[in-house]
Amino acid sequence: MSVRSAIASWLTRLYFTRLRKKGGSLDLSILSKLPEGALLPLRRDGVDPVPEIGALRDREPVSKLPIPGMTVWLVSGYDEAKEVLGDAKAFSNDFRHLVGVGGAGADQNPGGLGFCDPPDHTRLRRLLTPEFTMRRLSRLTPRIHAIVEEQLAQLEKAVAESPDGTADLVEHFAMPVPALVICELLGVPYEERDAFQQFSVARFDVLGGAGASFGAVSASLDYLRGVVAEQRRNPGEGLLGMLVREHGDNITDEELTGLADGVLTGGLETTASMLALGTLIMMEDRTHFEAIREAEDPATVAAPFVDELLRHLTVVQTAFPRFARADTEIGGVGISSGDIVIVSLSAADRDPRLGEDMDAFLPARPPAASHLAFGYGIHRCIGAELGKMELRAAFPQLVRRFPELRLAVPSSELEFRKLSIVYGVDTLPVKL
Repeated sequence: MSVRSAIASWLTRLYFTRLRKKGGSLDLSILSKLPEGALLPLRRDGVDPVPEIGALRDREPVSKLPIPGMTVWLVSGYDEAKEVLGDAKAFSNDFRHLVGVGGAGADQNPGGLGFCDPPDHTRLRRLLTPEFTMRRLSRLTPRIHAIVEEQLAQLEKAVAESPDGTADLVEHFAMPVPALVICELLGVPYEERDAFQQFSVARFDVLGGAGASFGAVSASLDYLRGVVAEQRRNPGEGLLGMLVREHGDNITDEELTGLADGVLTGGLETTASMLALGTLIMMEDRTHFEAIREAEDPATVAAPFVDELLRHLTVVQTAFPRFARADTEIGGVGISSGDIVIVSLSAADRDPRLGEDMDAFLPARPPAASHLAFGYGIHRCIGAELGKMELRAAFPQLVRRFPELRLAVPSSELEFRKLSIVYGVDTLPVKL
């Protein structure tokens, strides 16, 4: 019960923090300096990318973003996106390119896999890959199912105790499920999750300004350095303890900190958003809800449902920025050395070149090509299989336990995140 109380307390603080930010204390200075067109990759209409970015993709899959003082290219076509994401020789992810941009300092480098190039990236990924194979991840399956059941019970309890018979599915289910799973994976103490959770949300919120986002990165890294120091002294059974025991002399504390940060922020907010938005889609179209609930083997229905959901939502809206190492070409468009390239994953995953009616959510759709929800190339999300495991477990358990699950408010009243790299909904009030 103490762990559950800690979860509730942590989430309450998180959401009050977010609501306070919305009350007028936002730093909007960075937005006032950007033309409307520069924000296009982060804008949505409900769960869908705004029509304007689809029209731009179809007309000009490689286009310039109107950002004063620098050359920034937006890549929104699927083929062109794969070309950029798959070419680590032509395009660099090194964080040092960002130093001095938007208040970023060298000490704010989050490290990990996302902001480094080979050979460092190759070495670090090789250390992590064995822990993220399906064979190794399968050991987490019983805990994932148990965590889902525990949070469904918490959701039911919250509804029972609510005066109006409603509860927030994000607070009681979508957020704590991946938080608990990641703690299980890393070996991070449950009572310390409140810290890294708040950092995770803050770093992806563009409305807070670039300075606020980089500040969240610094605070997150400071916290995780303490976690790593403790794992050095007393290696646990999680991922960090394993890396210390097996590769202690070949990996630095800063590298361990960066890897932990990448796992935490890469698998928490993203999976929480998928759980919330996926549930919303099921509640708004009961055919999907009933198809999973009534299936003799829910796993066989959940697998294509989750895969199409990942493509359709693509909650990570843009990939990490790339920097052209030399003069090159993307889709026939010339890119100069030093130019910044932003890939719109959400637009690319709806490219009509992939098939018919790509704006529709069709779980029975024949797979035409691999979606880019987890990225592509050497920087494809290493935790992709873990995320899919969580989603495939959570949706069937949710709809079977609560067959009358429904929205407690009109969908028009839902508050979706504005200008956030990881898209999502702030709250999802439901009735059971």
